[in-house]
Amino acid sequence: MAKLVVEIVPVLTDNYVYLLHEPISGATAAIDPGAAAPVLERLAARGWSLSHILLTHHHGDHTGGTADLVRQTGCAVVGSGRDASRLPPLDVEVGGRDTFMLGSAAAMVLTVPGHTTDHLAYWFPDSHALFCGDVLFSLGCGRLFEGTAAEMWASLCKLRDLPPETLVYCGHEYTAANGRFARLVERDNRALLIRLEEIEAQRAKGKPTLPSTIASERAANPFLRADEPAVARAVGMEPGTDPVRVLAELRRRKDVF
Repeated sequence: MAKLVVEIVPVLTDNYVYLLHEPISGATAAIDPGAAAPVLERLAARGWSLSHILLTHHHGDHTGGTADLVRQTGCAVVGSGRDASRLPPLDVEVGGRDTFMLGSAAAMVLTVPGHTTDHLAYWFPDSHALFCGDVLFSLGCGRLFEGTAAEMWASLCKLRDLPPETLVYCGHEYTAANGRFARLVERDNRALLIRLEEIEAQRAKGKPTLPSTIASERAANPFLRADEPAVARAVGMEPGTDPVRVLAELRRRKDVF
């Protein structure tokens, strides 16, 4: 299996589109193209031809460039069959536990509701790469626009259980803001403090803070640590409290942070 080459393309205010290039076949996918022009520019610079668009969810800042890209490249659009009525027209409908092939690179499709009801993530095990849209962020998670705290916790646990070396490519550059909130939750978390130093250095150079890793998020992301006694105490709950309740309170506080 060929490993993917991943290009990070900033679009809109703080979104990222990811270009995935499989070098054996030349197949190239764009994850969540919120805008078309920057994607087309990067494709031209790399000499790649767009073969697919992979959508994680229906929000416009993740789908807005789809029609233009299809019109200009003829690429196929892949997304949740259950959410097809809210997505751009799909050529390939997928759902949880499906496998999608980008050339010779296999992606496991994961159903991860919470941010929206039919949110998907794409995990390429051989490339150690997870593209998770707006469910998991570095040091944070997505707002509960449509899903419940229970759904979000189950989704985060599913992602938390991926191999620790898995690279986490999420939909937005929210890491610094998430880090400021995380530090209020776990002031003495050494892994978090190290991560905050890394973030400051990356942003000072104008670089993305992504990808993160599952190992880093397990150690420093309070939303993945809602079952840790220190996190429960930080939101005024007893150790051993149902992590769904802890997550809900974390999310409530982050919403007004």
